[in-house]
Parts: sequence; structure tokens; C-alpha cells
Amino acid sequence: MKHLTLFLMAVALVGCGSKSPEPVTSPGAGDAETTSGGEVADAGRCMPDGPGYEVTEYDTSGDNTPDVRKLFKTMGEGSLARLVLVCREADLNGDRRKDIVRLYNDEGRPVREEADRDFDGQIDEVTHFTNGRITLREVDTSGNGMIDTKIFYEAGMPVRAERDMKGRSTVATWQPDTWEYYADGRTVRVGTDVNGDGKVDRWDRDEERLRNSALANDNAVTQ
Repeated sequence: MKHLTLFLMAVALVGCGSKSPEPVTSPGAGDAETTSGGEVADAGRCMPDGPGYEVTEYDTSGDNTPDVRKLFKTMGEGSLARLVLVCREADLNGDRRKDIVRLYNDEGRPVREEADRDFDGQIDEVTHFTNGRITLREVDTSGNGMIDTKIFYEAGMPVRAERDMKGRSTVATWQPDTWEYYADGRTVRVGTDVNGDGKVDRWDRDEERLRNSALANDNAVTQ
């Protein structure tokens, strides 16, 4: 089970979800352009598309080049008007191209985040939020432009993961062959589809962790 624990730790760094995977490439991502001066534009997505917006940029690295952009939108009118953050993006590696963008609803709560973690110009990680809390993370670990791992969260903690290790999924059909379940931040059970019929053929369990988790739950109920 050691390698399973290591995978969960990696998940921490970076319910059931959507039934159909999507190509992870998003509009505007990886489409950097070259300016007349030879510099690379940041292909940013936090841009106003009408009146009532304000853009703020920050230089967090100290190189005199803005690497964080925030887009605010005016909500309400008159004395009730207020600025609400609707988009935030950042250049993480200093190449003047935005690598991560987070989108917010009209209440300023995050709803979706897209990230290029390996800085190749393509989105490889999409995070979904519900009521401002993370519920699902979809990852392209192979770099082929398709999601192959989905991690599901409850109360901000990963509880289950589905992985397509054999690359059988398409844009229309999600076909995982490995299911992982977590308790108290550790992997306790892993199911594997050996013959490709979409059903678990073999379960690997960590009996000690399952037992400790059950005892902890029982103690919590009796207290």
C-alpha cells in the first residue's frame, strides 16, 4: 500500500463527478502570441468584455513585470454598488504566460480553476468548486490532452479517486479502471478492473487503517 499512500500525498499537493471527460485544453490557454517587440503575450483570460469591469495587476516576483492579474466586476447600482472579484490569473514560472486562472461567481466564490502545472502551454488540471469549496479535481497526468484522473472531495478532503490507467476514455465516455478510497487522509481501499468491463475485479485493502478509522468513528459517536 506504500505506493498508494504516495499517490494520495501527491493529490494533496496539486461524491461522483461528471460522467464524460472533457479535453483539458480550454479557450485561451496555451495560445500565447508574440508582440511586435518580440515579447510573448500572456494569453490572459481575465479581460473585461464590457463596461463595469476593473483590472488590477501585481508584480509579486520583483522583476518589474506584472505576474498576477485580477478582474473585478461592479455588482449592484447606486449606494449598493460593489466590486466583486470574478477572475484571477497568475504566471507561476516567470515566462510571461499565465499558467493558472480561477473563475468566480457573482458572489466572489470560486467555481472553477484551470492550471498548466508542467508549463507546456496546455491546461492539465481543472478544479471544480461547489459553494466555494473544492469538490472535484480532474488531471491529465500523461500530458496527452485528456483527463485520466479524477479526485473527489468532501469537506475539502479527498475521499475517492478514479483513474483511467489504460487510456480507454474518450471525450464522450469516461472509463476508469482503478478506484481508490481514502479515510483520514490515507488510502484504505483500491479496486482494479482487470478485464476492462468497467467493474472491479480485485480489491486491495489496508485492513489496519480501515479498523482504526472505524474505531475513531465509533468513539466520535459515543462522545
